Amino acid sequence: MTVAARNNVHEHGHADAQPMLFAHGFGCDQSMWSHVWPAFADRYRVVLFDHVGAGGSDPDAFDRDRYASLRGYADDVLEICDELHLTDVVFVGHSVSAMIGVLAATAEPERFSRLVLVGPSPRYVDDEGYVGGFTSEDIDELLESLDSNYLGWSSAMAPVIMGNADRPQLAEELETSFCRTDPEIASHFARTTFLSDNRDDLERVTTPSLVLQCAQDAIAPEPVGRYVHERLRESTFVQMRATGHCPNVSAPEETIAAIRRFLSR
Repeated sequence: MTVAARNNVHEHGHADAQPMLFAHGFGCDQSMWSHVWPAFADRYRVVLFDHVGAGGSDPDAFDRDRYASLRGYADDVLEICDELHLTDVVFVGHSVSAMIGVLAATAEPERFSRLVLVGPSPRYVDDEGYVGGFTSEDIDELLESLDSNYLGWSSAMAPVIMGNADRPQLAEELETSFCRTDPEIASHFARTTFLSDNRDDLERVTTPSLVLQCAQDAIAPEPVGRYVHERLRESTFVQMRATGHCPNVSAPEETIAAIRRFLSR
């Protein structure tokens, strides 16, 4: 099986243009970029994919050892780039994929021209001198709930993650995406995600980066975004008006505008 088939790769825009690679967050798939990527198809070679276990990816490609670390997912990103001969890549990563992009860019810095990190968090658990947004007990409860009743967890967490109570249809869209993910793989990916610590990797990034921080983000609160910005060597921080953790869905126009400003510099 090709890497493109493994990760359900789809391309849009101009084949000979600069590539723009979109990576989705935990429990989602490439459809979460459907309100964003068309705005860039006139100037870029847009590449969308699903992480293994999500969307239309090949579930048989899942390997517990490979994906016990975010580096396994970063390796997938690099393999996609290699198979499609992508260079000078603009990488756009949401949530956990922000750190996956960081890892890919530190492994092959020459491959990437810009990183766009939407709601990034290098560590979700609070630590001495560091605010991640969750205690260890919070994460244990979250993972236990996910293990015991994935559909119930999806229903309960989608509104919290989306963070737009006045627009319940957005939470329903996210919940639907959760339900398209294999529960066993989702449980494994959740542990890899929420127990990760990539703080030390930030200072190794040499690629110019944009940090997009939402207001009232229950998953990656503002102190986390500012921490990422302060430790990236060359980064731009944008505090968005959008609320919640998924501005690519809840505020695509603002998200598009911020990315465009960054890429035009």
